[in-house]
Amino acid sequence: MSQQVVSFYRFASLDPAALPKLRDRFSHLGLALDLKGTVLLASEGVNGSLWGTESALLSMLAELEQVPGLAPLQAQACAAKAPAFRHFKVRLKNEIVSLGRPDVLPQQGVGEYVPPAQWNELVDDPDTLLIDTRNAYEVRVGHFPGAIHPESTSFREFPAWTSKELEPYLQNHPKRRLALFCTGGIRCEKATAFLLQEGFEQVYHLQGGILNYLRQIPATESRWSGECFVFDQRVSLNHQLQSGSHALCHGCRMPLSQQDIEFPSYVEGVSCRYCLTLHSESDRQRFAERQRQLLLARGRDSPSDG
Repeated sequence: MSQQVVSFYRFASLDPAALPKLRDRFSHLGLALDLKGTVLLASEGVNGSLWGTESALLSMLAELEQVPGLAPLQAQACAAKAPAFRHFKVRLKNEIVSLGRPDVLPQQGVGEYVPPAQWNELVDDPDTLLIDTRNAYEVRVGHFPGAIHPESTSFREFPAWTSKELEPYLQNHPKRRLALFCTGGIRCEKATAFLLQEGFEQVYHLQGGILNYLRQIPATESRWSGECFVFDQRVSLNHQLQSGSHALCHGCRMPLSQQDIEFPSYVEGVSCRYCLTLHSESDRQRFAERQRQLLLARGRDSPSDG
């Protein structure tokens, strides 16, 4: 039976008083279906990424869509033989993607969706400003050339970046259209809602995000360069949506290229060139012990040769 990772979201107005019961309901269901990953519920909707068998994932999505307002989910799946997550949990949050602006309500209006088939034409237009809403460490893994980005460590920095950087930039580089993108569509969708609320016009976003673009656009026609960072144990995906070449530093959670791993500062599970000076010697010793225990656990879980 095929196994997949499915990512999904939908902005919708949910009753806050009903959220605890929804959490319990989907917690029991996810465990019964042997899923791994996380589902976030908030009064603004649902956001999740799960690993499991195709049939189990379809069952979970079908049950979620029974909740008034959550159908249809924005969902996309790709094959993943190994578990992409360690555990399963359903969590209640203030936001399903944290912008830090509770007054921004995407369910009341967002920018115009652009299907992947129309994305190249939009971004090739010199009157379009391409905006990457992801974090700086994600951009290093892969990007659309020519895009500007906040150089952020958190999506919550987007509103401040808009006033401090984007507005002055547009005064000197007038563009008629703003085209936003992110990994799976949820961050750029919420960002367009914020921009519209701030008075920006002609705001667009890539439907389904980078992952949907890679799925639909042949590599020979693609504008994408590099791999796409994902927030699970696969770390990155290539243009065929297969596990990429990047690893993750467990000392600082930064994605590492093969070149990064060749640096003497890289010690698996302990440090890399991005965090070598950020942690004390006692921290590194603690990380080393954690890595040792992890390797021992993996050894116990591996089948014997006999």
